[in-house]
Amino acid sequence: MGFQFETVPLIINESGAATRLAEVISSRFKCKRVALITDAGVVAAGLVKPVEAALRNAGLNPVVFDGVEPDPSEQIVLEAASFAKANGADCIIGLGGGSSMDTAKMVSVLCCSLQPLHALYGIGKVEGKRLQLIQVPTTAGTGSEVTPIAILTREDHSKMGIVSSQLYADVAVLDPELTLRLPPEVTAETGVDAMVHAIEAFTSKHKKNPISDALAREALRQLWFNIRSAYADGQDIAARSGMLLGAMLAGQAFANSPVAAVHALAYPIGGMFHVPHGLSNALVLPHVLRFNLPEAEALYAQLATVLLPSLSGTDGQKAKAFIQTMENLCFELGIPDRLEQVGIEAGDLPGLAKAAMQQTRLLGNNPRPVTYDDALAIYREAL
Repeated sequence: MGFQFETVPLIINESGAATRLAEVISSRFKCKRVALITDAGVVAAGLVKPVEAALRNAGLNPVVFDGVEPDPSEQIVLEAASFAKANGADCIIGLGGGSSMDTAKMVSVLCCSLQPLHALYGIGKVEGKRLQLIQVPTTAGTGSEVTPIAILTREDHSKMGIVSSQLYADVAVLDPELTLRLPPEVTAETGVDAMVHAIEAFTSKHKKNPISDALAREALRQLWFNIRSAYADGQDIAARSGMLLGAMLAGQAFANSPVAAVHALAYPIGGMFHVPHGLSNALVLPHVLRFNLPEAEALYAQLATVLLPSLSGTDGQKAKAFIQTMENLCFELGIPDRLEQVGIEAGDLPGLAKAAMQQTRLLGNNPRPVTYDDALAIYREAL
């Protein structure tokens, strides 16, 4: 079986690495002014000042854009790009969760490109070069630090993806110290998000390959064996490091073997009802897994043995145990399990199903074809 595998050139996994970014930049790039792309919450948590100070002391003249919002809009991305251009930035650092890192990707492109933003949606539409790009996650979830994907929210509240090899960062920095202040609910929801990435990469209909499979299995193992400790004790640096590593490995996996129906059905929940992405995924996860069972039984059985190494039985029994185990984990972590808990009503479901069917890029990867009626039925089960 032929395949291609891409990832970022350099990954640094080390406590305190974020405050040594200046050394990395100076040793690899010729940059004079760095733009930090982040959000107000990361600033308020005190995570930006040490990084900014270290960059300033190294003569890299940092400027900070902290206007990123969850599910970044096109307007926010354009504002961030204008800010970076106006300040003469020649290196972009995404510091934060997936929203900040996705915004940083687009800023690095738009600072060099004459293409309008709307022309970039889809796969392989980005042309030309970008600025140097470094990604530093402060949550263990999206894996955006190692993916070539940016998800933006359009004016009609739909979420659309931009997928291009130019969006791979030059450097990804995993510093568990940046995640020590994550609240338990954010730890839980972003952690499950990363687990979904691993699951969907392992079962993707297209581009699944031995490297992505190995990464997905190890990602799921790291996340499974660390998420409870990180949830129970946010200061557990070993658990935090394991979560960051797992999220990154899952990101590498799904960057090459793309996600599918869980994400396709989750995006409208986030875009239309402003539900955090990890929670959106968790709300539909068990229902999509059960829907996929006829086509993905053997693969789910393999993943079951990652979580439960001593599990025995037929593939069907193992696959069902896997789905139940994931559902139990979400319950154990206190994650809401019904759409109505996030303000969604029965009358909203047809609109959600219609929006989900527009996610053709994702639905094509699902092991089982999804129709409008299927999507509606899944949402009804999740209500």
